[in-house]
Amino acid sequence: MSEPEQPSQDGHGRAIDQVADKVADLGRDIGEYIKQQRNSAKISLRQLSKLAGVSNPYLSQIERGLRKPSAEILQQIAKGLRISAEALYVQAGILDVAHGGPVVDAVRADDALTERQKQILLDVYESFRRENVPESTVEGSDVDSEAARRTPPEE
Repeated sequence: MSEPEQPSQDGHGRAIDQVADKVADLGRDIGEYIKQQRNSAKISLRQLSKLAGVSNPYLSQIERGLRKPSAEILQQIAKGLRISAEALYVQAGILDVAHGGPVVDAVRADDALTERQKQILLDVYESFRRENVPESTVEGSDVDSEAARRTPPEE
């Protein structure tokens, strides 16, 4: 008599379970995030459903982590909440968080600001940074910075 064949114990089953758990966590996280944004905007589930063009039951399931919305649905929800779709994509794990230094990280971490306010602050901050970058023709060259030190500022 031969022994019954057993499934392999190579660890692939456990890895698949871990990935499935992470995906489920992302679904719950994005749902909680949407609910938090909706509550801080003082919009009811029904109102957001109309603004986003998503059915009320489907939106409710997303908020409870029972459904994982597509990028298109997230974009519609972002429009309804008046926040950046990028913020929802990051929360959903579709996009990686862009790192931009301590100022950008501090703005993104501030729970007292709405996503819209954060995006506006970051846009203004980036425009100031672009405005102050010296226009160098050779990257790494300090020729332009040396000339800038000798040239008096314009008034």
